[in-house]
Amino acid sequence: MSRFPQTRLRRLRQTPAVRQLVRETTLRPEQLVLPMFVREGLTEASPIGSMPGVAQHSMDSLRAAAVEAAEAGVGGVMLFGIPAERDARGSAADAPHGILNLATEALVAEVGDALVVQTDLCLDEFTDHGHCGVLAPDGSVDNDATLERYTSMALAQARAGSHLLGLSGMMDGQVAVIRQALDAEGFTDTLLLAYAAKYASAFYGPFREAVDSQLKGDRRTYQLDPGNRREGVREAVVDEAEGADIVMVKPAMAFLDVLREVRDTVHVPVWAYQVSGEYAMIEAAAANGWIDRRAAVLESLLSIRRAGADAVLTYWAPEVARWLDD
Repeated sequence: MSRFPQTRLRRLRQTPAVRQLVRETTLRPEQLVLPMFVREGLTEASPIGSMPGVAQHSMDSLRAAAVEAAEAGVGGVMLFGIPAERDARGSAADAPHGILNLATEALVAEVGDALVVQTDLCLDEFTDHGHCGVLAPDGSVDNDATLERYTSMALAQARAGSHLLGLSGMMDGQVAVIRQALDAEGFTDTLLLAYAAKYASAFYGPFREAVDSQLKGDRRTYQLDPGNRREGVREAVVDEAEGADIVMVKPAMAFLDVLREVRDTVHVPVWAYQVSGEYAMIEAAAANGWIDRRAAVLESLLSIRRAGADAVLTYWAPEVARWLDD
């Protein structure tokens, strides 16, 4: 019997051409979605300190960045609006001339034929208390009163031309009521992305700066406990049954086990959000020379795809798309 190995797995790794030919998981520009922030009253882009390379946009800089993303070949953009004035019910969220709805109209006209224009459907950017819904007298988030506000937001965003609504508020029943309202108004083709397994995560910190969050306290009564895997899968199953076209796991890298199980359970596309904290950690480590930035960015995205994500929301979308094209 030979003392040498019979099975030589290294044969599949011997050259770049062989490695590319047998690669199990791939990354393409159209699998990437760029989150973008537009702030009312800005005349030029304003850099976000905790997210190097990311900015709050004016309407003009938003258009320019969206055109750049479309030219890079990314699959879509997800818009977040930051109003000049906030109140307890988030009135600017569904105002026809609110910043998010105006920005949606502008981008649909500018790049709507080239990529999927998506809008965040949540109240946290628009409320003076920073929560994702309407507050009850005792200070808790009133689920059903919030659903009424979400319904109004959904119709406003659909009328502005949004191709896909990102339901990120984590209210029970949000997919069902919004789907029913959209269909009743004739918006049967508007896609619904359910942030199904959205966890109360420490990795959202830089995002709070990005949207100038007014939040006091936390969102643990409606976002998922990070210790719960099965509950995240259950949320995705419920959202699929209520009519979600796509479900999402958020954050991505700390919840790859949830992502894999959701992908194995539901029958709709599954996306993941590589959130602000994930972005900021890699940027900070790279800036200090501790890691190879490009290699780490690509590996992080590949790991999310490998775990089962059909598409990834990432702040690196245009840059990575250009790398992949090169």
